Parts: sequence; structure tokens; C-alpha cells
Amino acid sequence: MVESETFGETPPPQPAHEQSDNDAGQPPNEWRSGGSAADVEPPLAVESAASASPSGALEEQREKYLRLAAEYDNYRKRSLKEREEAEARGQRELVKQMIEALDDLARFAHVDPAATDSATIVEGVQMVERKALKTLTSAGLEIVNPVDEQFDPARHEAVSTEPAVAQEDDHTVARVYQPGYVFNGQLLRPARVAVRQWNG
Repeated sequence: MVESETFGETPPPQPAHEQSDNDAGQPPNEWRSGGSAADVEPPLAVESAASASPSGALEEQREKYLRLAAEYDNYRKRSLKEREEAEARGQRELVKQMIEALDDLARFAHVDPAATDSATIVEGVQMVERKALKTLTSAGLEIVNPVDEQFDPARHEAVSTEPAVAQEDDHTVARVYQPGYVFNGQLLRPARVAVRQWNG
């Protein structure tokens, strides 16, 4: 005879090793919820940017600007000093090269005219001129002496005109009253010249 099933009775609790598969391998509830408040790491700190006041940020930018301005001013002063020192060295070297020519000039400037003939004085002055020009030319000086060249208003100054004998001589330099000088590509003085003109 089959015993009747009992309804409404609560089944006995399952042993710990027979829990539902749905809970198998799951971490404890406190792990799934992130653990306790003490175990949760705080978010990345952004308080310095978030809590910085507008006046603080403005003061920081102002200090940065003042530092950059001071650095630029020091750089400008240092560059100016270096340029002045370089110019002084160049001038000192040029003067040093001119000393020998000045010594020769001083010797001929203090000769006794009664004991020295004029030809000797002229020869000595010419020697000093050649030596001085050699020194200055090696330093970058160029003499502008444009006889029979085409007139160039950028390098020549016309002070008079002369008639040209042929049309191809029109606007050419007939004579040079005073030579010009160019130093390292920069015009120091234009040559003062007479220019030929063709009148047909």
C-alpha cells in the first residue's frame, strides 16, 4: 500500500556543500557590494584644480609671467653685452693692425724739413698710405673709384656733368673727385664723381 505524500511541510535545510549552483563560486555579499567603506579607495585627487580659487589661478599665471619676463630681460641684457664685447674686440684688433702704419706716419711727420728732401717725404707718405690701405682692405674696406664705369646712384654722387663724345658713354663716370668707401657691404661714403651726358 502506497503511503500518501505529505503536503505543506518545509523541506529540511540543505547542507553547506549542497547549496544551489547559482551561489557556487560567487564572492560574499560584502565583496560583491565593494566591501566596507574602509576598504574602498578614494577617487583620484583633483582637489587642487577643483578647489583652486580664480584669484589663486590668476596669481599663479602672474608669477609665471613675471618669471618669463625676468628671464627674457636677462637674455636681452646678456645678448647686448656679448654683442658690445664682440664689437669692441673687432675694433681693438683693427686699431692694433693700424699701429704700425701710425708709427711710420709719426716718423715722417716729425722729420726735419731742412735735412730731408721733398721726394723722400712724398715717398714715405705713399708708403704709409699703402700700408694703411692694406690693413683696412684686409679688414673689409673697399674703395669705390668708378672711373669709366656706369653711374650708380646707390654708390656714386654726381657733383658735375661733362659732355660725352659718344652715345655709349652716356651716364658713365668721367672722373672721380673723391673716392667712396664700402665696409663689409655697407656704404660708408659715396664716390663724388663727374658724369658724362650725351646731348645728341
